[in-house]
Parts: sequence; C-alpha cells; structure tokens
Amino acid sequence: MNDLTRRGFFSTVGAGAAALSLSRLAFAAESSPDKPNIIFILADDAGLGDFGCYGGRHIATPNVDRLAAEGMLFTQAYSANAVCAPTRCGLMTGLHPGHGAIRANREIQPEGQKPLPAGTFTVAQLLKNAGYTTACIGKWGLGMFDTTGSPLKNGFDHFFGYNCQRHAHDYYTRYLYRDDQRIPLDGKTYSADVIAQEALAFIQQNKDRPFFLYFATTLPHGDFVIPSAAPYDKQPWPKIVQNYAAMIAKLDAEVGQTLALLKDLNLDQRTLVIFSSDNGPNPEFINDLQSAGGLRGIKRTLYEGGIRAPMVARWPGHIAPASTCDTPVCHIDFLPTAAELTGASIPKPVDGISLLPALTTRGTLARRDYLYFEIHEPRFQQAVRLGNWKACRNGTKAPLELYDLKSDPAEQHNIADAHADIIKQIESIMLKEHT
Repeated sequence: MNDLTRRGFFSTVGAGAAALSLSRLAFAAESSPDKPNIIFILADDAGLGDFGCYGGRHIATPNVDRLAAEGMLFTQAYSANAVCAPTRCGLMTGLHPGHGAIRANREIQPEGQKPLPAGTFTVAQLLKNAGYTTACIGKWGLGMFDTTGSPLKNGFDHFFGYNCQRHAHDYYTRYLYRDDQRIPLDGKTYSADVIAQEALAFIQQNKDRPFFLYFATTLPHGDFVIPSAAPYDKQPWPKIVQNYAAMIAKLDAEVGQTLALLKDLNLDQRTLVIFSSDNGPNPEFINDLQSAGGLRGIKRTLYEGGIRAPMVARWPGHIAPASTCDTPVCHIDFLPTAAELTGASIPKPVDGISLLPALTTRGTLARRDYLYFEIHEPRFQQAVRLGNWKACRNGTKAPLELYDLKSDPAEQHNIADAHADIIKQIESIMLKEHT
C-alpha cells in the first residue's frame, strides 16, 4: 500500500521495493486465509521512562517488558502528537497533524470534543471492510455520538467507555457508554476495572473470527486516583506520584491479563499486540520517576520528551523475540501497517508507511524523508525530524532551534546558527506540510 502514501512526504525505495511490497500482499492474501487479530493498547499520558524495557527503574512493568522480550521494541517511536485528541486522530487516520482534521483538544459543551469530519477514513473502517469485527474500548475523544465523529460512524462496530476526554478524568463516574447508550454506575466503582473487563469480554466473544480491538485505556491519565497505591504507597514520593506509579502498574497488569487470555484461547500466534502511549508524561512525574526517560520536554511540547513514545509489538511465530527496530516510526504508520497485514486497500493518501517489513523481517521499510509534527496548544509549535536532525519552533514567529539527536538526544545544544542550510531545508518542509 506504499503507493498510497503522500508522495510529498515519503518516497519509496523504488520500483523494486514497490513490487516486493505488492508480492508480500499477494502472498499474505493467498497463504493466510485466517487474518490475524489486532489489538492496539494505547496508554494515556504514560512516558517512555515509566517502563522497564525502556530503562525505567522505579515502576515494575513485567508484562510490557514481556511484550518487548517476546517481540519487537521500537527504540525511536513517536506519538502522532503531544496531546490527546490530535494523537488519536493521527493513529486512526494515518495523517500527521499538518494534514489531520483534529490538531488540538477542542472542547464542546456539555460533553465531547471537536468531531472528525464526514468522510474521514479510519483504520477501523479499513479493517471492518476487510471482514474484522471492530471495537473501541476505553476513551474516544473524537466526537460525540450525534456528530460525524462518533466511533460508531467511523468503523467501529462496538464502543464502550468514555466518549468525552473531560468526562474521562472522573475515575468514579456515575456513567459510561455502551455504544451510544449511557449505562449507570454507582460512583464508587473504579472505571478502569470496568473498561478492562469489557476489553477481555470482547476478545472472548470474538475468539472465532478476526477482530480489531482498540483498547484506549484511560490509565495513567489524571485525575490521579486509584483504590490503592500499593506497593508504591511506602515510597518517599508525593501522594500523586505514588498514585501514578500504581496506575502504571495497574496498566501493566491489564496487559498481562490480555496476554493470559490470548494464551487461554489459543490465539497467541493469531494476534498482533501493539502497546504504545498517546504522548509524553506530565511534569509532576519527571523528577521522582524520570518518566520522560531523561529526554527534554513533557506533554504539550514537541521536544523529544513530549512526543517520543514507548512502542512494542508482539506476534509469536512472526515477530522475532527480543528484536529491536531503531528506525524512527510513528503512530501514523499503524493504518498502512494494518492495510499491508490484511491486504486491505487504502482509498485516500496517508502520511504513514507500513511497518510490516520491519516486524516480520521480510523486505525493507519504505524510505521516510522526514517526520512532521505540529500542535496548537498551549501555543502553535512545529517540529521536524530529518535524519538525525531535529528542529523545533515554539511559537508562530519564533526562530527554529536545531539539535543533532545522535550526539544530543536530550536536545540541550541548539546549533541552528551553525547549520543555515539545514534550517533552510526544514523551513521549507514546515511550510509545505502545514496545510
């Protein structure tokens, strides 16, 4: 499906690579009549440094670490954006934020956010067209049910959880949604438990047919509350940090429950599981937990700490255990990856590339010229990764900052003045990609 990536954003390796990609699709269609299940687990505001497989030392995450040990760890993965709604838009559509319809968290009262426009094509629609049963369980944030952005109008057969991001702050809510209907809760039940149970039930109910589960958990997003902060309640940290650590541990336990169920149902080798996070961490967890993994920046910034994401993928028998991918990748790559994996077609151009060649070691990735980011809160910001160069603009009229990520991954030394040629090239990219 590389021929449907945006020509101005990516270039393929050439005709030979395109032919190889098409031959892989034909092989997959002919030799794999049972399409693999796909589970994408998206954490909410978890940082790179919160997980042991990325060097985290403060929170035990044995199940996410197991995903990496039994699959592939992406060492340079990026979220589609540095804040919730535009990241989810990028993940669903394969479009970077200069092309995507949702570029900030735009609230709509009394409930909901700015909706995806009519005609949006999502990875859920792609997989539904390919014969998958699809569900979004957890948090949506891209349009209420009476709008064009409803998950039920964008490829999902089933929805459960919070539609509105603002509502999702309340872990002891009095209601959630099943599809487009409110279901009452008692205000005393921890919603993350109910959501996790629903995700497991969806897997159980669809074990005999191909399914796509977008498990968009609310953990560890604020409000930072949890029934028990054990075993971190004895740590010499502020209460909010103790709670956050316990929320990460609970998220990890939910990953473990998912893996255990797949094994019990004999679905291990038929299921691709991807784990990631929607953006970088909040500032409260930088000092005590090193949640940004030592990188500069936090949520709502386009420095590495704001957009570098954990990303691990497991598919026994297909992805080599304990493998790594050092190529920069992004959430926008999920849609074209799902397309190549299933042989489904992409009707509109996207900005992502398929990661299937890296995951299965068959062939090589299409060449990516650069990655582009922009965000519109708390101010307009842009960033471009061009090879090992990373440029950031913090404000409409702000000068570009330039960093060499190979020698300066923490972006401490702005070397823009010494590289006018690179600055000029990246200025041109920013102008072109911001539509």
